[in-house]
Amino acid sequence: MKILCKKTIIAVFFLTSFYGLHAQTIQKDLDQVKLMKQFIGTWTCEYRKDTFLTIENKPFGTGIVSTSHIVTQSETLDSIIQLYGYDKKADRYIMAELVRSSSVIEICDAFFTSINAGELVVTNTENAKFKWRFEFKTPNLIVQTAILDGNIVKEVSLTRIKMDL
Repeated sequence: MKILCKKTIIAVFFLTSFYGLHAQTIQKDLDQVKLMKQFIGTWTCEYRKDTFLTIENKPFGTGIVSTSHIVTQSETLDSIIQLYGYDKKADRYIMAELVRSSSVIEICDAFFTSINAGELVVTNTENAKFKWRFEFKTPNLIVQTAILDGNIVKEVSLTRIKMDL
């Protein structure tokens, strides 16, 4: 009986190695430029209690120019400008970010991993250990999750308040 089990396991191993596992599906290449257009428009979320983040994303060629403001009680606490450009060779977006309250220029890779989700990965500075995941729950709702060393440190839900064409 023991020999029969070993022979069966070996036969299954060789068959799956030779013919491949056909139950797995291979995802087709994603059109990063088309998918990134989902971000176009004006988005908002409650950043923390009584503090709101508003983001305006406008198309620029195959890229996006993004301006954001963190506001509490009509007072702007900070402003952010991001420029997204498509890198055809890498098939992802490269993003440069300037924050008014900081002298650091942050560079990130942004890309979709499926038709409704993706990642933003910091590639320079001391923040390089951070990664953000985003997922479009609906065309007008994005959940963004900040991850540090594999642990979720913040999650926000952004709602589209205006669609720019």
